[in-house]
Formats: sequence, C-alpha cells, structure tokens
Amino acid sequence: MSSSQIAQKIIVYTLLVALGLTACLPSSTDPHLVSGSEPSRPDTSGGGGWIDWGGEGGWTNDDRRAMSEAGDEVMVEKEVAASAEASAPAEAGAPAEAGAPKSAPVPAPTPMPDPTMVPGQSQSPLRAGEVDDNAEWDDYLLYRLAYAGPTVHDRDVSERYIIAVNDQDGNPLLDAGVTVYAGNEPVFSGRTYASGQVLFFPKALGVSDGVTSFRVVTEKDDVRGEATLVRGETYQLTLNLAHTGRDPGEPVSLDVLFLIDSTGSMADEIDKLQGSIREIAARIDRLPGQPRARFAMTIYRDRGDLFVSRTFDFTPDVSLFHEALAQVEAEGGGDYPESLNEALHRAIYAPEWRGQDAVQLIFLVADAPPHLDYAQDYDYALEMENAAEQGIKIFPIASSGLDEQGEYIFRQIAQFTQGRFVFLTYAGPANSGAPGDETTHHVEDYSVENLDDLLVSLVEEELAYQNPQLARVQ
Repeated sequence: MSSSQIAQKIIVYTLLVALGLTACLPSSTDPHLVSGSEPSRPDTSGGGGWIDWGGEGGWTNDDRRAMSEAGDEVMVEKEVAASAEASAPAEAGAPAEAGAPKSAPVPAPTPMPDPTMVPGQSQSPLRAGEVDDNAEWDDYLLYRLAYAGPTVHDRDVSERYIIAVNDQDGNPLLDAGVTVYAGNEPVFSGRTYASGQVLFFPKALGVSDGVTSFRVVTEKDDVRGEATLVRGETYQLTLNLAHTGRDPGEPVSLDVLFLIDSTGSMADEIDKLQGSIREIAARIDRLPGQPRARFAMTIYRDRGDLFVSRTFDFTPDVSLFHEALAQVEAEGGGDYPESLNEALHRAIYAPEWRGQDAVQLIFLVADAPPHLDYAQDYDYALEMENAAEQGIKIFPIASSGLDEQGEYIFRQIAQFTQGRFVFLTYAGPANSGAPGDETTHHVEDYSVENLDDLLVSLVEEELAYQNPQLARVQ
C-alpha cells in the first residue's frame, strides 16, 4: 500500500472516529435517550422517511454481511458505530417518567419451530374476523374472569363509565379535552375519539372506593362544559357543548400507523400487507369526503436481533410509503415473545401525529405477545393508557399462532383504546395454515371477510362519525 493510500485511510478513520464520539454525546434533538422523556417530535411537514434509521445494516443479517464485505472503510465505520452504541443510553427502558434505561441482558432464546406453510397459502387473501369487547361488555368481563393463562399486566376495567361530548347540533365532537376530578384533584384526562367518547376507569386509576362522585370538565376551542358523574349510577354521561362542530364540507384528517412484528414467523403476513397496502390506501382515499390521509409504520423485532424497532414517519404520499414497506423483510425473533412494549412506545411518541382534530389509528399486526420478563422495559399497559389519553385508537390484528396470553393482551389494548380485536381466520382446526373462516380464540358471534375489506370498513366506520356522507351509507 502506498504512503498516499495509508494517509487517506488515516484521514477516513479519524473522521469516522470523530463522528462516533459525537454520537456518544447527549443529543439535543432526542432528549428521550438521555432523560427518559418523550422523544422529540420531527419536522411537521409530513414528508415521511425513517426517523431513527439511516439505511445502514439493511433488513437481514445477509444484508449486513454484504455491506461488511464492501470494503475496509465500511468495516471501520461499523466498528465505530458499535462503539458509539455501547456508550450511548439504551433506547429500550423504563416508562417516560423514569430515568434513561440501560441495556438488559438478553435471555437465552427458546427456539421456535418454522412456520407451517400450506401449498398456495401465499396466494390466498388473508381472512379475518373482529369483535368489539366494549359493545359486548358482559361477555368481555366473563372472558376476563375465566382467564387462567400466563401473567399479564392487568388493569381493573370492571367499573367503566362512558363520557360522550357532542356539539350544539348533537353530533360527536372529535378531539375535545376531558378531565375528571375527584374533589379538586384531577384523576383522569383524555381526548375524545371520532365517536366523541372517552372511557373512564376509576378502579384502574386507583381511585378510592370512598369517592362517590366526580366532576367532569370538557373543553374544545375555549368552549367549556361541566357535569357531575355519580359513581355507581351514571354509567354513561353526555355533555353538549355550544360548539359549532366540524364544517361538514371539510375533509377529515386521518393518521394511520401500521405497527408490524417483522420477525421470521411473520413473513407471510408482511408479504400480503406489502401487496395490498397501495390498494387499501387508494380505497380509503376514494371514500366519500376524501379524507386527508397520512400513513406511517413502526417495524419491530426483539432484543438481540439486527434491530429492535424502526419508525417511518407520516406521509400523505402512498407511493413513498409503499416503497418503504416493500423493503421490509422478516427475520429474527428466536424465542416466542417480542419487543412489543418498546415498539408500542415508539409508535405513540416517535412519529408526528397530527393530534388536533384528526382521527388517529394504529393497526398492530403481530403473532406474539410482548416480553414481560425484560428488566427496564416499557409497559404495554402504560402505553395503552398513553394512547387513550392522546386519542389514538388501536386495532390489534392477531396473526397465526397467537397464544392465550397474546389474545388477552391484544384484547386489553383494543378495549382500553376503544378499538376492535381483529384476528386472522384459518381453515382450521388451529390458528395457522391456509386462510379460512375458523379461529380458536375465545370469541363468538363474529363474521369473516377478507382482511383488506375489513381494514377499510374499520377506517370507514371511524370517519363516518365525522362525515355525514359516510354516516348515511353505514
């Protein structure tokens, strides 16, 4: 090697080391990694793009090896990046109010069998059913009482109050702030969904049984209303505000995030989603009133995999979103549970949700529950509370092989955020194999349709609360 080549390599190495050291310093643009607070919001232009990933490493270990073999400079860069990662605070960790988490040891994985593939399965459209546990409330409470599976992070939702907020014409008011007081102490706050509703669970919040009534205050654009909720008597409370509501001619703002488990067992579901997302988005765009739709995604795996989570920010450009989703490949996992706790936190806090006057939905597509054995991890139960507080509704979609614990957790998340528990159906008798109309989940009285049609109809139902044209055809 010539002296000039050696000099060039020294310069490259020095620059990369400098970059690596800079990466180890606390970042002013992401205080979440230093203080444990919420991650900073990206630019509000809604242009999409990966928030926390620059394209390095690819999607599989084969991609990473190919990049490593590209040259000495690439190897140097990866060594510096690894050093920086070891020095920086770990992203997976305690809830937002706690300090920055540290890496926890990764338990030895329990090997999982390869997914059972049926000839022609990948060519068949996915089929799915859904249940609304808030609508079938007594059945849901009985299901909870009968549960005898593995440990979950439960919330006592047995005492439920529905608080509805309407405008001056009696229409549901979206994104109204609701605060519930026990005496002068606020015990709950949230934002109304498109239905104009929030759910209040005093037992889940640890409110003393000695509190016999609550003061409910709601506000929207400086228009305020107040009412009293008598505990044990008024299970549904409606407040009518002197608010003009939405302009019926104005398109509804819609943010849809796909939260996708991309471990190896999810290859078939990801392949189907990649093939249908463009048509799903086009159908949503063609709905009466043409909603102002944006799409985002959080892709996740598990600790010890190539990555834990990656988030693509909201964009109205369906082609750009489709191109990014088309790059996603399934790999990793190893043991059965995955890092859903962290992924749900990232889905809520990393992308730029519009918040104000927007319908906000998450479709969680997964075949495994979260790890509940990781030290210093986020907590899905806390994250579902955060989602409800911000007016984000979650629709978990149970994919092949989801066990009893996973079903309970997915239904918890859906019920608490007023979503639906969606489940893929199969030819039977197990929750795997070729698409069909059967399920082993603990559900009754459900109908089955193609997953694409079901997703569009769920979005349409949410928009119909705020769109008179859609409401007339529902």
